[in-house]
Amino acid sequence: MTDTPDPGGTRGRVAWCVYDWANSAFPTVITTFVFAAYFTKGVAGDEISGTSQWGYAMSLSALAVAIAGPILGSVADHGGRRKPWLAGFTLIAAAGAAMLWTILPDAAYIVQALFWVALANFAFEMGMVFYNAMLADLVPAARLGRWSGWGWGLGYAGGLICLGLVLVGFVQADTPWFGLQKSLSEELRVTGPFVGLWMIVFALPLFIFTPDKPSTGKSFGTALTDGMATLWRTFKELKNYAIAARFLVARMIYTDGLNTLFAFGGIYAAGTFGMSFEELIIFGIAMNLTAGLGAFGFAWIDDKIGSKQTILIAVGGLTVLGTALLIVEGKTMFWVFGLPLGIFVGPAQAASRTMMAHLAPAEMRTEFFGLFALSGKATAFMGPALLAWATVAFDSQRAGMATIIVFFIVGMALMFTVPALKR
Repeated sequence: MTDTPDPGGTRGRVAWCVYDWANSAFPTVITTFVFAAYFTKGVAGDEISGTSQWGYAMSLSALAVAIAGPILGSVADHGGRRKPWLAGFTLIAAAGAAMLWTILPDAAYIVQALFWVALANFAFEMGMVFYNAMLADLVPAARLGRWSGWGWGLGYAGGLICLGLVLVGFVQADTPWFGLQKSLSEELRVTGPFVGLWMIVFALPLFIFTPDKPSTGKSFGTALTDGMATLWRTFKELKNYAIAARFLVARMIYTDGLNTLFAFGGIYAAGTFGMSFEELIIFGIAMNLTAGLGAFGFAWIDDKIGSKQTILIAVGGLTVLGTALLIVEGKTMFWVFGLPLGIFVGPAQAASRTMMAHLAPAEMRTEFFGLFALSGKATAFMGPALLAWATVAFDSQRAGMATIIVFFIVGMALMFTVPALKR
């Protein structure tokens, strides 16, 4: 890749990072800690069936991303601009989150809840295709690792602050903000519109200050036709992108483990360790702090030792600490091993984004980040589905969560076979 001295400008890069602050509230509050636990404990008939239902909904959402990501990514490459796509999916995700306000604590709302969560999660993940593809156009190659890590670290900070506001203003307050009624679980349901508003407000700097690629002038129909042709050609010629292909396969496996951990971490803590909503949010805040510190700290390490080595260190740490969390008993030990686990979550994600930015051809970046999304979602139905099956088959959340460790181990083994990038 040929670098310009300052391709994106400092203001544009900072605004790009702030988008991570904006959208990280969704996975943190909705799909990991608060609303996921509310669904299984307050909406579904029981925690076991609720965990299974949530898992299948996330699987369908992931499958939709796996199909649409590469296609629309290739279309965007031929159309030029990425920000309109990102804006559209951000609005859909925010609207889907806002609709969670309508989910009352009653089993009659199960289907409605799963529909809005799955739609919002689909839009959130699709937005990341276009967001991630912007990185290499904004940052010199030698600094990709640190800006990717800083963005992810800022995202964890945003998730932490959003969780803190939810805790102080709604969950723990004797009288929640806006006079909400706890008898109707309004202090939990309000997290949906709260997150939706958060996403829209803090996404604005990117759309104002971050430069976009110019339009190619192609109509949508032409871009779609050309994009599909290019994508088909890329699949047929994957042998010409051997390193990228091997990396994407490895990432596909260990990301299955990460995605499943995010989707079910709060559910596991609530069901197996008996953590209340307040305790879940406090733990979420603490874990976001360690994850943010890990992302910031490893940002320099990524640029120094390389993305492959950073990924291996991170996934190895997740494997060791994740295994410990399957064995320990009691809330205290959950905290002891859960908080350090957060240190390795951010680097695994940020270094993966950095490696893809290095590997993607300049004229095909959005397509390759569509394939990057595909690698994170093509088999993503397997993680939640396998967890859901194991949870029901063994009548145990621990048995279900144990399937995550398998994905980490296999993904790490495959990553060892990927050649390191020349520095």
